[in-house]
Amino acid sequence: QLQLVESGGGLVQPGGSLRLSCDASAFNLDYYAIGWFRQAPGKEREGVSCINSSDGKIGYADSVKGRFTIARDNSTNTVYLQMNSLKPEDTGVYFCAATIELYSLTESDYDYWGQGTQVTVSS
Repeated sequence: QLQLVESGGGLVQPGGSLRLSCDASAFNLDYYAIGWFRQAPGKEREGVSCINSSDGKIGYADSVKGRFTIARDNSTNTVYLQMNSLKPEDTGVYFCAATIELYSLTESDYDYWGQGTQVTVSS
């Protein structure tokens, strides 16, 4: 079975920090790229950050550059999203996803999805 499980969401004040975790234990991160996406109510999912498989190259959406950091631990097949300087517009459900293709911030490139974890930044 192939399963992704997100955790670490919660309520945080503007300017605060959260670290999200993606348990990708069923995926060999040498072969699967991982992406983080988020979805606000009434909006489509948008790509936030991604990390490639073999070389670990990283991508970020312009809206989070300098504030968010993606990292992986290949020994546990866990991918993290460190979120700093959070803004109310960062509020949404955050998903991690996996693809055997090249890393990207395009939703349709990913085949496997977690259930999502809620991030709420108060205003």
